[in-house]
Parts: sequence; structure tokens; C-alpha cells
Amino acid sequence: MTHSLSDWLPAEHGPWHLDFERWPQAQAQRWRAVLAMGQGERLVLLAEREQDALLLQSVETRLQAPVRWLRCEPAAVEHWLGAGEADFRALSDVDEGLDPGAAAGQQAEELSALRLSEQASPVVRLLNATLYDALQDGASDVHIECTARGANIRFRIDGVMAQVRAVDGAAVAEQLVSRLKVMAELDIGERRLPQDGRFKLRVQGREIDFRLSIMPSVFGEDAVVRVLDRARIEQDQGSLTLDALGFGAEERAAIRAQARQPHGMLLVTGPTGSGKTTTLYATLAEIHTGQDKIITIEDPVEYQLPGVVQIPVNEKKGLTFSRGLRSILRHDPDRVMVGEIRDAETAQIAVQAALTGHLVFSTVHANNAFDVIGRFMHMGLDLYNVVSALNAVLAQRLVRLVCPHCARPHEPDAALLARHGLRADPGHRFLRGEGCGHCRGSGYRGRRAVAELLRLDDGLRDLIAARAPMSQIKEAARSRGMKPLRAMALAAVCRGETTFEELERVTLDE
Repeated sequence: MTHSLSDWLPAEHGPWHLDFERWPQAQAQRWRAVLAMGQGERLVLLAEREQDALLLQSVETRLQAPVRWLRCEPAAVEHWLGAGEADFRALSDVDEGLDPGAAAGQQAEELSALRLSEQASPVVRLLNATLYDALQDGASDVHIECTARGANIRFRIDGVMAQVRAVDGAAVAEQLVSRLKVMAELDIGERRLPQDGRFKLRVQGREIDFRLSIMPSVFGEDAVVRVLDRARIEQDQGSLTLDALGFGAEERAAIRAQARQPHGMLLVTGPTGSGKTTTLYATLAEIHTGQDKIITIEDPVEYQLPGVVQIPVNEKKGLTFSRGLRSILRHDPDRVMVGEIRDAETAQIAVQAALTGHLVFSTVHANNAFDVIGRFMHMGLDLYNVVSALNAVLAQRLVRLVCPHCARPHEPDAALLARHGLRADPGHRFLRGEGCGHCRGSGYRGRRAVAELLRLDDGLRDLIAARAPMSQIKEAARSRGMKPLRAMALAAVCRGETTFEELERVTLDE
């Protein structure tokens, strides 16, 4: 039998064509199955193996339509996958509806550099297909990792890495990274030093930012692309409130109380991808009544807040966090948000702003609420000024939620309960997802925030300023009602929202 679709599928429902829009190239490659569509939107999944009920259910859930499974010869599937790779026009609407005079300067250059053509090379098509699939799957990052034989492409989805495809050939892997450098206007000749850049795409009428990081490795250069899709954030979070982020009632009330202080500093800390900036956006959106002047400086502006002045960092032009923050303070703000405190100069200006009548919101990379103090000390700031300015520190993580469609009761063994300080309790409701089409077989669907909030009072400020042992400071904070991050996540496990595996993945046993 040949590799023509008409030889495998019924002619009365033809003509048939491959559909890589609704079933992306990355998924087709991963499962070795392509989607064909005929008249009346009849859908058939052409696969190399026997019917997989879980995969079929996942496809039907994704497409919201019945799909028939048909096993085909591996050679035929390989041919169709290759045809899809050659014909796929990912991001074909990159400049549809774009007014050539609407953008100028750097933005116009970035868009014109990414314009696709009918004669685009296979490497360009492969990269565009990868970025398109990342958007379709809701990935936060795309990782291109060079190996001795080529490269592995992986997505980070809901905080967890997922293998997407393997690229054969070291030369192809090198060209993929070079293409990314061209898109981000980096030096393609420099392969020994790390480089950072960014580029933009216009997809389906919306503008999407991508941040690129290049790192030399043993087999060449690795690339990580951070996807910043403002439209997806808005769609996922709705009105962008603390309720939508999944904080508990007690946590929401505490955060809102701190956000309404007349002056001082509220810091949010956690690793990359833990939702720090989204929490600050939600907080600002809730307190914004139009009576205060709110200015933010961010790198980049990830979500647009109506009525808020938002300034994007532009280091190439000399607009850094510290320089922008100095200018902001001359614009008579009431509330200031600094996207991230990265250096001593920015930290010093933020502390001074908090001490002179402004309420400052910012993020800091630290493992927990107490480590923030150490970070500021390491930057050389005066500890007395830091604790005087600081109102509270929120440390947060994102845990995956048990899929509600395939959740089943789960009874953990006594050893597991004992390890987490629990006993058998009829009030506990442990659940585990078995895997279904809604969660793509992972057992998890969606994420929520868990957090610990350190609120400083005079007693804690005295202990910190006197450089008391950290164990004493932690004990004093917990005696004042602070609940550790681990305890908050464990409570979510006991309510059946997440699992012990997620608890151990994102929190540290102290």
C-alpha cells in the first residue's frame, strides 16, 4: 500500500488532508500519530500502534469531537510526519492585520526579522512549529538541549518538563540555536559566552514576548525560551484576583491587609516560575481604585493593568531598574512596583522609597521568607533600614492540582503519614488522579498557589536588627501565627487538592 491518504481512508468521505493545526506537530511526533480530516469534519487518527484508549480520549477531549483510530504502517506514518514538517506553516499569521506604520523602531525590526515566507528553510519551519506547539500546549518554557547526536526539545508545562521531540544531527541543532540568535538579535559568532535576548511575535492578533537565554554546553549551545503570553494569563486568571490564584481565605485576607498599608515594602519571593509577578499583579489590581498613583517598572511588562503607569526596562538604552526607579519617585507615586530587585542599587532605592512614604511591591529570588533578609545583608544594605522599611514577605510555590475528572480516593500508608507528621483522620480526604484525556494522562490539571507570609512587628524587627540566630527568629515568627510553606502545602494535600508527591516536589522539609 502507498503512503497516500486516499489509499488508507474511505473515498466517500474524502478528500482527506492532514490537520496539524488542531493536533500539533509536536504531539504527532511524540505519539507517532497524525490527524486526518475529511468531509463533514470526520476525524481519523492514523497511528503506528494498536488503539490507545487513553490517548484517543485525550485527543477527543482536546478537539471536542469524535475521532476514529486507524493503525497504519510505520513507514506511512513517517511519511505523513515528514510531509507535515515540510508543509507546516507555524505562526503564518505573524503579520496578519499588522499595520506597517503602527510600529516603529525596535518593535518593527523584530517583527520584520521574523516574517515567514513560502521558501523558509526546514530549520525555520521546525523552530516555528516548536514555538507554535508551545503556545498551543500552554508551555511556559521551551528547552533546546544539545546532545552528541543532535538536540532534545522539551517543554515546561505546569512546572514539569515534558519531552517533545528529538532532533537528529548536530548541524541541525546548531542551526536551531543560530536561528534563535538571529531572532533575538544576538551575536551568532559568539559561542563561548552566555547571551540573553528577546524577540516578539504577533500571533492571531496578539503580541507575544519571548525571552531567550543561550548557554554554552559540552556539545554546543543550549537555549531556553521563556514564553510570555499576556493573553493566556488574562484568559487563565479571568479578572486577575487573589481568589483566582487559589490562595486560601486566611492568606488572601493577610495579603490584602498588607497591600493596603500606607507605606513600607511588601516582597514576594520564590523560584523562577512560582507565580510571584502574577501575585503582585493581582494585588495591584485589587487595590487600584483610581485614587492613588500606581507606577510599575518591569522586565518585561507581562500583563497590562488599566489605569496603572507601566514602564518596561530597556537595558540597551540605559533604562535599568535602578535608573527607572529614581525617575518614578519624581513622579509623585503612591504605590510602586519593581519587577525584581536584582542588585544592591535597586534594593537601596526601593528601601529608601519605602522609608519616605511610598508603598513598594517587588519580587526577590530566595528560597523562603527568612532568606530575603540574608539576601539584603549580602547586598550590603543597612539592616536597620531594611527591617524598618519591610512590612511583610510572602514566599510562594505553585502546586499541581489533582485532576477533578479522574480523581479517586487514595489511602496513603502509615509510614508516609508518619513521615509528614500525620495520623489517620476521617477528616482527611486524600485523592490521586488516575490519568485521563482531560489531564493528558498526568493525573493533574491546573495549579494553585501555596504560601507563607512573614509579617514583621517590632519584636521581630528587634531580633533581626540584633542579628539573632535564624532559629530564634523563625520560632518567634511561628509563635505569632506564621504557618510554614510546608504546612500550607500539607493542608492542601489533606483536603484532596494535591498529592504528597507534589508536596515533596515543591517544598522543603525543614
